[in-house]
Amino acid sequence: MKQPLAYVHPEAQVADNVVIEPFVTIDKNVVIEEGTRIGSNVTILEGAHIGKNCKIFPGAVIAAVPQDLKFRGEKTIVKIGDNTTIRECVTVNRGTAAKGVTEIGDNCLIMAYAHIAHDCKIGNNCIITNACQLAGEVVVDDFAILGGMTAVHQFVHIGKHVMIQGGSLIGKDVPPYVKAGRLPLSYAGVNSIGLRRREFSNEKINEIQDIYRILYQSGLNNSDAIERIEAEMPASRERDEIIMFVRNSKRGIMKGYMG
Repeated sequence: MKQPLAYVHPEAQVADNVVIEPFVTIDKNVVIEEGTRIGSNVTILEGAHIGKNCKIFPGAVIAAVPQDLKFRGEKTIVKIGDNTTIRECVTVNRGTAAKGVTEIGDNCLIMAYAHIAHDCKIGNNCIITNACQLAGEVVVDDFAILGGMTAVHQFVHIGKHVMIQGGSLIGKDVPPYVKAGRLPLSYAGVNSIGLRRREFSNEKINEIQDIYRILYQSGLNNSDAIERIEAEMPASRERDEIIMFVRNSKRGIMKGYMG
């Protein structure tokens, strides 16, 4: 819908039924797909690709150049999937030469004042709560929920179906299916409520709990615990995801229970 009080660059590709409210700025090399609504005072800069049926609330800034001193103006993008909501004053920066793209998946909710830095990858169905701050090249897998004012160190990987306590400082990787909290960040059990809501069976949840008992409560180091899990637990998708996550962790995984 044409809005005379908005600026839309003539090279921007905006679908006919996109709603653009007053005082929006849309730069060149921007793609906005069908059904999306852009609230007032939103700034969408070069390199943004926004999917279908998204809602972007007032004051958000999408695809600003990275806050990375190594950035030299290379052509990079932000990609936002379908049915994602970006609330007020969220900032999502473009990628750098490291990966070339900052990506947010489908059906996500990014709440007010959150910051998604360069080259982050947010999966599908994630909730990034108010004022969360994600540094560069953070990976957040599907269905993860980050509580408000959580700060995530660069290069951290947060696994699927994770629930993070609000106000957390995340400097280590968080393996899938767990709850995490306290300071320093540590394992707080399996996210059983979230898993039940997503139709995991009690048997599957019990299997995941048994895996984490070995990993976090057996007194073994991570390598020995993984070997024991492989030897004692039958192969399954969830078992193998946890094993591969721990083995591939570059920063190391968070601690076990803290007193």
